[in-house]
Amino acid sequence: MGDTIEKRLTDLDVTLPAAAAPAANYVPYALSGKLLFTAGQLPLKDGKLQAAGLLGRDIDTAAGREGAKLCAINILAQIKAAIGDLEKIVRVVKITVFVASTADFTEQHLVANGASDFLVAALGERGRHARSAVGMASLPLNAAVEVEAIVEVA
Repeated sequence: MGDTIEKRLTDLDVTLPAAAAPAANYVPYALSGKLLFTAGQLPLKDGKLQAAGLLGRDIDTAAGREGAKLCAINILAQIKAAIGDLEKIVRVVKITVFVASTADFTEQHLVANGASDFLVAALGERGRHARSAVGMASLPLNAAVEVEAIVEVA
């Protein structure tokens, strides 16, 4: 199998889910030239929200970090649905991590590490990216975190 993304996912004990369908009037991803833009992905597993509420009130940083990892797993599922083969990923250019948090919560960057660390573990150097981590008053479905990505593909 070699050092492929699929092997790395197996080594990480991660099975990509089916890509989630849009919940409203938008597409789950858009390809423009060699850039693939994903819609924001929530921390869903088996169709159920795994991290809900506000960081700093309802859940802690560690749970938010795990939620961000789930978002990144769902991003890879969208990429696979878009291009068919994860080996066509040239690099993750940028991710934006939205963290639903209280006004005094200041660890958005630590929550975002859940997505960043997973993408590097799964994709190697191709997973290194620029990033923004932004605090929000609330997110759809009461999700604690949402992640979107811009990915260069072959």
